[in-house]
Amino acid sequence: MTKKKVLVTGVVPQEGLTKLMDQFEVTYSKDTPFSREYVLEHLKDYDAWLLMGQQADKEMIDAAKNLQIISLNAVGFDHVDIAYAKEKGITVSNSPQAVRIPTAEMTITLMMAATKRLAFYDKVVREGKWIDPSERRYQGMTLHGATLGIYGMGRIGTTVAQFAKALGMNLVYNDVYRLPLEREKELGVTYLEFDQLVREADVITIHAPSLPSTRHKFDKNVFMKMKNRSYLINAARGPIVAEEDLIWALKEGQIAGAGLDVFEFEPEVSEELRQLDNVIMSPHAGTGTIEGRITLAEEAAANILSFFDGKAVNVVNA
Repeated sequence: MTKKKVLVTGVVPQEGLTKLMDQFEVTYSKDTPFSREYVLEHLKDYDAWLLMGQQADKEMIDAAKNLQIISLNAVGFDHVDIAYAKEKGITVSNSPQAVRIPTAEMTITLMMAATKRLAFYDKVVREGKWIDPSERRYQGMTLHGATLGIYGMGRIGTTVAQFAKALGMNLVYNDVYRLPLEREKELGVTYLEFDQLVREADVITIHAPSLPSTRHKFDKNVFMKMKNRSYLINAARGPIVAEEDLIWALKEGQIAGAGLDVFEFEPEVSEELRQLDNVIMSPHAGTGTIEGRITLAEEAAANILSFFDGKAVNVVNA
């Protein structure tokens, strides 16, 4: 029996592809990722595409003459034209479970680093200078007893809530869908309308998808409602925050600081933002752990295995 053919793009750890390679004919490059031109030329020969590092736009999908499934090595799917894929009869699945722990850990790390002003402290010490942290202008925030506002209470948001509860934080959240009361009680969270959450939270973490409805959700009007001692943490999607407005808020002291793993125009990051010492940044590295990336590849591979076993899972364009 002829094996199904799978194309793997992007930098994906081979350890996560073992089961896939056992059952299918897998084309994989562990050194240099395939170019867009290569994928456009060869995608017609494949039944499945384990996608990372490429845009699955209409041109790509039109080139995929025999493709049945696109499995995303990610939870986000804003880089895929899922509606057009559905029109062409191609299932698109994402990998939501594997990103949960590492992204939640990154969120907490950015929160702690931002509120403890580590970017500023590190800069001072590296420059051979010293400051007196007894001066109020140099001080950060104690998280124990502070209010964390969670925007988006899905898998990652609920995991962040569990981590933050261990820090002794008060937890409030906003989401399009409110959790059942029993789940709210279990997590120790309180639902608030968005404007109320913005006004009451000392720290806000973002865990929403990039959608037309969430684009620039955090803009100048929102920053003006936030406490001037508050912090914004974004390890979700860059366009949810209006970068120009965030720069204004940080420069004017409208908010105290920010922790960013994602950016509106990434990989380009505004020079103005890079010059500020009240923001700490990382290069979209929320899942950047060895264990996390292997688990992510395993989940993306499992989507393909399940699909050809007649049990499509994690489908985002049903």
